[in-house]
Amino acid sequence: MDIREIVKNFDFDGELLDVREFGSGHINRTFIAEYTDNRYVVQKINTTVFKNPDELMQNVFAVTDYLREVIEANGGDSERETLHFIKTLDGDNYFKTPDGECWRAYVFVKDSVCYDSADTPELFGKSGAAFGRFQKMLADFPAKTLHETIPNFHNTPWRFENEFLPSLFAADDALLTECEDDIEFVTSRRSDMEVFTVLQESGALPLRVTHNDTKLNNVMFDKKTGECVCVIDLDTVMPGLALYDFGDSIRFGASTAAEDESNLEKVSLDLDYFRAYAEGYLSEAGETLSYREKKQLAYSAKLITLECGMRFLTDYLNGNIYFKTDYGKQNLVRARNQFKLVLDIESKLDEMNKIVMSIK
Repeated sequence: MDIREIVKNFDFDGELLDVREFGSGHINRTFIAEYTDNRYVVQKINTTVFKNPDELMQNVFAVTDYLREVIEANGGDSERETLHFIKTLDGDNYFKTPDGECWRAYVFVKDSVCYDSADTPELFGKSGAAFGRFQKMLADFPAKTLHETIPNFHNTPWRFENEFLPSLFAADDALLTECEDDIEFVTSRRSDMEVFTVLQESGALPLRVTHNDTKLNNVMFDKKTGECVCVIDLDTVMPGLALYDFGDSIRFGASTAAEDESNLEKVSLDLDYFRAYAEGYLSEAGETLSYREKKQLAYSAKLITLECGMRFLTDYLNGNIYFKTDYGKQNLVRARNQFKLVLDIESKLDEMNKIVMSIK
């Protein structure tokens, strides 16, 4: 179905001037629709990844509606500080074409820009403040009412038992020999994977609304002031632990190398970046987190990095069927990269904990 026919189904203001493809995302296909009164983002939902668009969009509308109320109650600009999704002319959360395509739309955040990488600790710290503010504003949202758009997403023990171990039984001997040290690295840390799930099951860690894709490029910055405007890409918003979001931010943003860097001597955790992010995050979310959550922030970086490395290794053993790769051994390179980062985090955990606990 032509994109110009798609946009006619949404409750947009003004007359359509132009519509064009936009961005470089790998999950959803995205367009910008220019109208006389506003600009809108129109996206085709990837239903291969998100198999239940009803639940996905229920989550998105519930969270953004709640955020608007919180922002307005505190005198903020709800049109810029959270995404504003648009219903269809029929009042639905998304539009479904006769052939089953699912499309959704939201207002383009004006005068904003995003970055793919942080050139300075200061910029990384600002993203920490953005995700900390996101967590703070949703602290009283009933997380249990949200759907799990990707079940067991950060359930590390579950991934070990149900994904990693089966990949060992299915892999041929040559692969197992090649990855012998990597497999040992994962299996020797099996008990480390249970720390958060045990604490959560005991009630020591509260269930919260989590973003689950806390990369820098999911924060919009004001073009003029350079300050954070809002957090975007809410497809993976669901119930979870605040620690998951913090840990994944550090894994991705505080590493001294890209996650597919093959020269492992370049891979380490930058403590200046870690400190900047922790300070930014806790400046916003600190008052809403429990003491036990704060004590586990540093460890979350290790756990999520270990989980990610295990997932890369699992995919390599399975024949590279999940993560997009440019060459045959890229997932193995990624796995070893993450395992080197785990080792460096382990050597710096005491210092990381001191940094977190020193922040007021």
